[in-house]
Amino acid sequence: MRFPEGSLPVYAVGDALVLKLYPGFEAAEAVREARLLSHLWDRLPVPTPRLHAADQYKNGWRYVLMSKLPGEGLEEAWPRIPGAVRDRIVEEAAETLAELHALDPGPVAGFVGPPNWNRFMAAQRSAAVEQQQIGGLTSPWLEQIPDFLRSVPLPVEPRRPVLLHTEFMREHLTVDPHDEWRLTGLFDFEPAMIGDPAYDFVSVGLFLTRADPRLLKRFYEAYGQAPFAPRELMAYTLLHVYSDLHWYLRSLPAPPRHDLDTLAETWFGTG
Repeated sequence: MRFPEGSLPVYAVGDALVLKLYPGFEAAEAVREARLLSHLWDRLPVPTPRLHAADQYKNGWRYVLMSKLPGEGLEEAWPRIPGAVRDRIVEEAAETLAELHALDPGPVAGFVGPPNWNRFMAAQRSAAVEQQQIGGLTSPWLEQIPDFLRSVPLPVEPRRPVLLHTEFMREHLTVDPHDEWRLTGLFDFEPAMIGDPAYDFVSVGLFLTRADPRLLKRFYEAYGQAPFAPRELMAYTLLHVYSDLHWYLRSLPAPPRHDLDTLAETWFGTG
């Protein structure tokens, strides 16, 4: 049975397995996910899918067969979860991300990019305006991007290279409604990278804590990190591989003023 969400075809196979298919142009992502699942199994505070098999299929397609995580998606469950329990889930998620970032990225560096963080950031910077334009962003936001990015001093090299999930969000976490909404899993490692830890806090702020300053502060405390500057996270938002500011503006709380500094504080401030 195919799952309705996701950018790739993913199927539940009975109650215990998940089959994920990758077209030929995403062959590298298939290999990356399979190797990361093998590497991460039983190494984080919450389960990750267990790799059962991975190989070529036909016509360039590849597949990864993995265990199905227990519970249901956090995004779907969130409206039914009591407020105090949400706080605990955010803390558990933060502890999970901290453990992921604490792992030595050396053993996976051969198949998880980018090979040079500075060149990757430079390429993202040069394409930032075009990427947002393709996504439908218009004035007054579009014209602010070059000057804003020039004004934010991002580290040339990662302050500490870590294994990044890159899409650490409610949609990729599972909870058990029958066990006090315990966090039961983290999945989707195909877009993983090695880079600066702040890069992962883009999806945390946008898609896990959803511009809630109290929840984001709680996440930082459980992670064990002083808050990153909101302007830095706004810059990484614009430079993220999957950045779509036009969509974010429709989905998240609107800032009181239409400028990127105010937007940064609205989405990534901690009060």
